[in-house]
Amino acid sequence: MIQKLFSYASPQSFYPLAGKLWPLFACLATALAVWGLWLGMFVAPTDFQQGEGYRIIFVHVPVSWMSMLIYLAMAFWALLGLTFNTRLSGMMTKALAPTGAIFAFLSLWTGALWGKPMWGTWWVWDARLTSELILFFLYLGHIALTNAIDDPRRADKAGAVLALVGALNVPVIYFSVKWWNTLHQGASVSITKGSSMAQVMLEAMLIMSVAFWMFAVAMALYRVRSIILVREKHTQWVANLPEVKARMMKNTAGGAQA
Repeated sequence: MIQKLFSYASPQSFYPLAGKLWPLFACLATALAVWGLWLGMFVAPTDFQQGEGYRIIFVHVPVSWMSMLIYLAMAFWALLGLTFNTRLSGMMTKALAPTGAIFAFLSLWTGALWGKPMWGTWWVWDARLTSELILFFLYLGHIALTNAIDDPRRADKAGAVLALVGALNVPVIYFSVKWWNTLHQGASVSITKGSSMAQVMLEAMLIMSVAFWMFAVAMALYRVRSIILVREKHTQWVANLPEVKARMMKNTAGGAQA
């Protein structure tokens, strides 16, 4: 079993597996998102303090959680790549970064939309907001750095170092409301203290979190297939892929007609 798992470290073995899995995760993400939004927008009760405006938490909180979790996943793949020198690790790290950047961006904007009616301003240099902004810039920096280096192996190593160093910012985001006096409210869900939310609110938030995680997995698997094709384009196994052969025949036919 372990030997079979290690065999998927090869891009050639992982490519067809990713092709089978990403549609499944995409379907799960869609179904869970519809379910979670229905619970959050139509079933969950109105908050007695914030009114209907609080419902943005069913997007804001899950995307904020996922922006941190995805960066930790990048750091995990980066550590594997630096430790075992596996090619797939760098590809997965690069495939995860754009989705993480999108989630960090959505976290900042939905937070601003929530903060305006609650705090009376779109932005404050709050510890959590500032550290989340730093996370967004770390994502952008990783994308820019890996794309700026022509040699994929060097790009993977540089990106891995940035991912590992940047991972130190994740606990800062999470614990910022405890370490500093901030405007941002504390956690509504705690592993040790449970939840201060109504049951249906908690269910909706957790379902949306799983939906966004399924979406992140689907996008990473879809994107890593494209990265594999680009990096392995000179190999025989890529040339023998049915989709590659079909594309080459289409291009040849188009060139002959022209």
